[in-house]
Amino acid sequence: MRLRVWLMMISVALAAASPVAGQTAMITDGDTLKLGSAIYRLWGIDAPETKQDCNGWPAGRLATTRLLALVQGRPVICEKKDRDRYGRVVAICRVSGEDLGAIMVREGMAWAFLRYSRDYVSEETAARAAKVGVHAHRCELPWEWRARGRGDR
Repeated sequence: MRLRVWLMMISVALAAASPVAGQTAMITDGDTLKLGSAIYRLWGIDAPETKQDCNGWPAGRLATTRLLALVQGRPVICEKKDRDRYGRVVAICRVSGEDLGAIMVREGMAWAFLRYSRDYVSEETAARAAKVGVHAHRCELPWEWRARGRGDR
């Protein structure tokens, strides 16, 4: 009996420690997803904006599509790190234990967002060396693209 109560207490504590556990995500763009009513910005990365093209290559749409493929039909678990100026939760989100931000950067679908984190530098270095995704198409950095008009073009 004591063991059952102890296991229940651990189960409740673990559920409380994880802000979102095992929900199916809706994808907003290559670095943003929605779980329930909460909007999550992936920690430490910046993906091309949905409308952003790189010399005719649809970088933003492909990044969005790739993140969708990674989460589709699979439970997503997010661990809050911060909150951004737009009120979104900035989090490390995982599917089957895999860090979605690391995958996106490793596959060239996003950059390590060095302004906030150095967590994905090795993934970006490998993606640059392999010339995959944004690194194969001379893409403008998304923060520079946004500064020049935020997709009004």
